[in-house]
Amino acid sequence: MSTVMRMHTIDDAAPPDAMPADAPAPVRAVAPVAVPGGAPAAPAVAAPPRLTPAQRLGRTLRRELPTWALGALSIVLLIGFWHLATTYRWVFYIRFTNVPGPVEVFSDALNLFGNKGFTTHVMLSLRRIMLGFAIATVLGVTLGLLIGRYRQVRSLLFPAMEILRPIPAIAWVPISIMLWPTTETSIVFITFIGAFFPILLNTMHGVASMDAVLVRAARCLGATEFALMTQVVLRGAMPHIFTGLAVGMGVAWVSLIAAEMISGQYGVGYFTWEAYSLIEYSNIVIGMLVIGVLGLVCSGGIRLLGRLLMPWQASSGKENSR
Repeated sequence: MSTVMRMHTIDDAAPPDAMPADAPAPVRAVAPVAVPGGAPAAPAVAAPPRLTPAQRLGRTLRRELPTWALGALSIVLLIGFWHLATTYRWVFYIRFTNVPGPVEVFSDALNLFGNKGFTTHVMLSLRRIMLGFAIATVLGVTLGLLIGRYRQVRSLLFPAMEILRPIPAIAWVPISIMLWPTTETSIVFITFIGAFFPILLNTMHGVASMDAVLVRAARCLGATEFALMTQVVLRGAMPHIFTGLAVGMGVAWVSLIAAEMISGQYGVGYFTWEAYSLIEYSNIVIGMLVIGVLGLVCSGGIRLLGRLLMPWQASSGKENSR
């Protein structure tokens, strides 16, 4: 089958009615700027008008509102299912006969959030997660860069890491109680173990997936090994590092709550387990929701920090998301 191409002559002076219906809109050429004694300059392109803060806010709202609306809808659907299941005591293999409803939980939460003891539980969990995660970030990123960059370091350290990595963080609870002098230190250590390996492996993968041309170019420009590691390798591996931080934060919360349930005396995990022991059903759900909200805030903080340090990732993400 042959393809027939029709060509139309576009006359700027002709009225629009005279143009064929399927012809493209005429494009007016911009006169190039002449440079005396040099090559013809590129056509001048008018700069886009600068938006006022109110216009930028309006554009952001128009772009983000559909996403926020869908997010709010998913939460409303979840709460609606919870309300119906607990109101009508649904039983279909899983049972909602003893689960408190959202109204009851919300009423008890209002009284609990002003309680000093509950605030102490939340603050202690936050301190443990931040301390363990900060140590895991420093060690995981540093060792990941060294193991990913230098073959000798990889041969020396990576086999030992591979033996320790499959051990679940919960399995470290008995040995950590024997290793560390206080229960508080052992809980921070278990939190560190949960976050360390995802950060380490993602950093190693980020170094290994870097474009070798960038390293060779930096060497040709006279970069020292320290400058190469900090200015090229570290920055090139940052997308993978932040992926490891996000994954590590989630695993750290799981490890922290489990450690607090098993060996802690304070913390949100201990509060939730104590509520189960005392048959306080509303407090069980409140503890779970607090863990979820704190985990969401921590993950959101990591994503926000990633956008600030890697603005090019945000722009490429907009192009890829549909």
